[in-house]
Amino acid sequence: MTTESGAAAEISPPAKTSSLWRDRRFTRFWAGETVSQFGDRITELALPLIAVSTLGASANQVAWLTALVWAPNLLGVFVGAWVDRRARKRRLMVLADILRAAVLLSLPAAYALGSVTLTQLYVVAVLAGAGELLFNTAYPPFFVRLVPRASYVDANSRISTSRSASYVAGPAVGGALVQALTAPVAIVLDALSFLASAALIGRIPVDEPPATGPAAPPLLRSAREGLAFVVRHPVLRASLGCATTVNFFTFVGGSGLLVLFATRDLGLSAGAIGLALGLGATGALLGAVCAPAISRRLGVGRGILVGAVLFPAPIALAAAANGPLWLRATALAGAEFLSGFGVMLFDVNLNSLQTAVIPDGMRSRVAGAFGTVNYGVRPVGAVAGGALATLLGLRPTLLTAAVGGCLSLLWLLPSPIPRIRDLEGDAEAYGGSEGDGAAAEAR
Repeated sequence: MTTESGAAAEISPPAKTSSLWRDRRFTRFWAGETVSQFGDRITELALPLIAVSTLGASANQVAWLTALVWAPNLLGVFVGAWVDRRARKRRLMVLADILRAAVLLSLPAAYALGSVTLTQLYVVAVLAGAGELLFNTAYPPFFVRLVPRASYVDANSRISTSRSASYVAGPAVGGALVQALTAPVAIVLDALSFLASAALIGRIPVDEPPATGPAAPPLLRSAREGLAFVVRHPVLRASLGCATTVNFFTFVGGSGLLVLFATRDLGLSAGAIGLALGLGATGALLGAVCAPAISRRLGVGRGILVGAVLFPAPIALAAAANGPLWLRATALAGAEFLSGFGVMLFDVNLNSLQTAVIPDGMRSRVAGAFGTVNYGVRPVGAVAGGALATLLGLRPTLLTAAVGGCLSLLWLLPSPIPRIRDLEGDAEAYGGSEGDGAAAEAR
């Protein structure tokens, strides 16, 4: 889709040996993602704090708030099939950003009128989750027209580095903003970040394939094909089972309950929580930066294995926090550091491997199928966490999340994933070449 004179050269992907730093299209997209990620950290802290501090929400109500953010993903398999029929994925991503900005701006507006309610928080959570689902299903086919195969790990590492950096600075800044401006007003910054992302992505020239023709199968059949492809594929089946298991249990002890635990059981203020989470998130930043080097040394598959355990296990450290205030805050930060390192090692390698093995015509459908199962289980985990916290208490719930999350390793061990060392050689045996050829031709 050439929209300006001389854009054809810019649309061509960077050469295999060229640095992504020199690719203006990628750096523009990366900038949009970075701005948006920093805004998200404010909302992730502000939403549960509005529920707990302003509205006096219970543990179960906070868990439902977390669940509703992810609930739209239960329809991901159908949204992915629908997105695969659309020619202009970039336009859908821009639309998703604008939708999320508008939804978030309703909170400060209601706050100014003195009418913020728990019901409104629930509606905002659902609509913001729907916007994220639309963005995420349009993203994979857009990504492969932006980045050459040889640069998948590096590109995912850089995007994850920005995400990790947002976890370092975002919670601390968010906590300070919530205390200074109140949580609803601080959310304005996240809304503005989505508008900035939409402006940056909207200016990226990218050559996208034509929409599926009139002979396309019915939506239900198309969705079923995407799910069946994942179930039959040895790499995708194992990675979906692993990611679903680890996501279920980490959402049993999810961020909403962790904020509630830090507030009520650890006795930390909003500023202290934000600072502890921000300091701990340096682990995610380090993990994202180190993931390519670890991948080259251990192999992509073994990097995924290590991350699958290191991601959930440190939740137990936060659950065991006790003693003086500084020690409780340190334990929370330490747990976040180790977990952040693990999740980045897991995400960067797994996302790159999946991108390499999925054929082009299936990307949005597979993303939708993953969203339905992997993301769809998150609200189930959050609700289960709320029920467990009500029955057993917050500490036992967090310990359950840590132990259960480590069981995700059982999906990977019998699969081909541990034997896959790189994307250029081993991963090619499991597909993706057809998609890459189509992508190269489209470029």
